[in-house]
Amino acid sequence: MSPSTPDPSLPSRLPSRHSSAVPSSLRTATRWGLAAAGVGAVVGAGLMTYAHRVGLTRFTTRFEQLEILPTGQVPLRILHISDIHYVPGQEKKFAWLRALAELQPDLVVNTGDNLSHPDAVDEVLEALAPLRRFPGVYVPGSNDYYGPRLKNPLSYLRAPSEHEPDRLELPWRRLFAAFGASGWVSLSNRHHAMTVGATPVLFSGVDDPHIGRDRFSGWPRGVASSKALRLGVAHAPVSRILSRFADAGADLILSGHTHGGQVCLPGGRALTTNCDLPTTQASGLSTVTSTGGRKVPLHVSAGIGTSATAPIRFNCPPEATVLDLFPHR
Repeated sequence: MSPSTPDPSLPSRLPSRHSSAVPSSLRTATRWGLAAAGVGAVVGAGLMTYAHRVGLTRFTTRFEQLEILPTGQVPLRILHISDIHYVPGQEKKFAWLRALAELQPDLVVNTGDNLSHPDAVDEVLEALAPLRRFPGVYVPGSNDYYGPRLKNPLSYLRAPSEHEPDRLELPWRRLFAAFGASGWVSLSNRHHAMTVGATPVLFSGVDDPHIGRDRFSGWPRGVASSKALRLGVAHAPVSRILSRFADAGADLILSGHTHGGQVCLPGGRALTTNCDLPTTQASGLSTVTSTGGRKVPLHVSAGIGTSATAPIRFNCPPEATVLDLFPHR
């Protein structure tokens, strides 16, 4: 037989023009798969739009109560604000921040990350002007010092963010000078004592642990601890500093940084905390256990804003928290 003549006893290696190269069931599955992918893309785009346009401005005030004051003290109202991440022109955030003064706190605690733009200082100071009439303390966050850098807005879900030393420096000195001129006290690696209302309060704060600037300085001396509230303050709720506060005798610890997870599952279940804090403690009240087994209340604020390069929130509304403190029963 000539090499060019096909052997009729051998099966054809190619399908005929009349046979189907792809089974109909596979074509149907492919069409359904493409349709599902299209629907998924539309739904995903819709969720991202919601997270950006609605989730960012569903400003919420949360109220909590704790019985931690020394016996005989009068109730004390603390307003905890954090992670404002202000960008010029955020009109809804501006109005909401100014209205927080109507809560009439005895003390404002600001746990940092006020800025997200080099031109934000004047507006954020004006937005906080009504609150700056009340006694207050503050600690810095990394985004007070350094501007955000463009990145995938969901990249923080993979691993905690890292400090990049060549980032744009923000005008934090001017911001904090204005805080100080208003009477707010810096707790950046410092301790301080003040009487709030009728309650003596001992503060111990640190610079941002997330970028390794924290140095625990202990507590003020000269005030009987049995009659005072001991309050630990840090931007990032990193485990080493939470343990340090708890072991040193803190009655309450306040932090921010986590944004409550920012993108959460239904029910507000966080996927990340952007540090080594468990996701079950990403926002709200929980406890830290000291070496001796003492349970210390921890409040982590879900924050008011987000980085300018990750402007989304889902199942995690921006918030400020009122902590009403009462004496032990």
